Formats: sequence, C-alpha cells, structure tokens
Amino acid sequence: MDLKLPFDPVKRALEVEGVVMRGDRRLYYRFRPARYYGGIVTADAIGCSFLCAYCWNYKRNLNPERFGKFYSPRDVASKLLDIARKKGFHLYRITGCEPILGENSLKHLIGVIRIVSEEDPGAGFIVETNGLVLGYSKDMVNYLKFPNLMVRVAIKGVDEDSFELVTGAKKEFFMYPIKAVRFLQQENIRAWPAVMADLFTDSEIESLKEILEKENVKGELELEVLEKYPHVMENMKKRGVPVKRDLRGHHENV
Repeated sequence: MDLKLPFDPVKRALEVEGVVMRGDRRLYYRFRPARYYGGIVTADAIGCSFLCAYCWNYKRNLNPERFGKFYSPRDVASKLLDIARKKGFHLYRITGCEPILGENSLKHLIGVIRIVSEEDPGAGFIVETNGLVLGYSKDMVNYLKFPNLMVRVAIKGVDEDSFELVTGAKKEFFMYPIKAVRFLQQENIRAWPAVMADLFTDSEIESLKEILEKENVKGELELEVLEKYPHVMENMKKRGVPVKRDLRGHHENV
C-alpha cells in the first residue's frame, strides 16, 4: 500500500480494513502458543492503522495484501481452542495487528471472543489494541462488554511529537488512544495503558502519567520492553526513533 508519512490513521484504518477483511473473514498468518501472560494462545493477524517503527510485524502491516489467509471467526476460534486444549491454556489473544480497524473487523473480533467464551467458559481474552478507533468512535466500546475480557491499550508516545515519530500517524491523533482507555474504564471494562519504555526517559514517562491522570485514566501504566530484533532496530534507525535506555527483557520467538 502506498503510504506517505505522516498519515491520517483513521483513513488508513478503513483502507486497511478493506484489504484484510473479506465478509466476516480476516487475514491471519499464524496460530501458536506463547509464553506471555504466563501462557497464552495466540492468533497472529495482519493490518494496522498505525505503522510503528518498532513493530515486529512491520513488513506485513505495511503491505497486508501480500500475506496471510482469510479465516472466519469460527475458523479462528477453532484453531485457538485446539491449541488451548493441547497446552492446557485458558487465556487467548489476537496480536501482530490492530484488531479494531472499523465495524467489520470489530464484528469479526467479537465473533471470535463469543465462540471462545462459549467453548471455554471462564477463559480470559486479552484484546491488544492501539485504541485509535475506540477513542475516535466511543460507541464501539459498548460491544466489548464480555466477562473476563481485558483490553491493553498501547499508548505510542508521551506527547504529540513522539506519537507522530513512532507511529507515522499525524500528531493530532495522539489523544485518541488515551481517550479509549478512559471510555473502556467508564463502561467497567478492565483496561489499562501501556507504553514502550525503552524509547522514553523517566521524566517523559512521568509526563505521560500526568496526562493519563488528567484524563481520569485509572490504574498503573504498563512499561513495555523493546524486542530488539535486527529488523526492528534497522527500521527504527531509518525512521529516526532513538532508544533512550535498555530495559533488557526476554522476547518471544516471532
């Protein structure tokens, strides 16, 4: 897909959704167990409204039309449940993408969650999102009211400039992910913000916490650790995104 930085991420979300969705089916390229969260069944999907410099799935999200295979909610849920039974896991997620690009992708996600919840009662499902669409279209939050659903919202920058540098999206969209966390929490959906801590100093992290507090976002800010794959570090260098400290965490094999 042709893309000039910075871009309108809401417009891009709809354009990408048009590529990665076909009816109720979405593009995925892998299903696997992962050790994050103490053991979680993972579906790796394709397509994002942002184009983050540190994204480990950058190549696929830049050109989503070149990768993956279309799966229905039933197909996805069946694959996840099969892995869960073999591994004894009861926690699920969709990652590598933005799961909520618009109404069609949201319906697909809800379909997966609903089937998994019916087949594995009490199971937990983590939605990993950048929060853009949820912050931009508040009404969509109401569709995420499921028992045992958790939403992790990645806040990509500590201010407008760092947001634009990291995501490639125009700086005026910085606040929408933060609004998403607030909207989710207002509906009593368990949600929390996260930020890639390696990219920011302690004082910058504190300034983000002040913004979150001002926006009435509750709970702790999760500090993510950068996965320093060679292709990630090369891309960050090209985009001019510096690493300001080394938190040195373990990463999963992607």
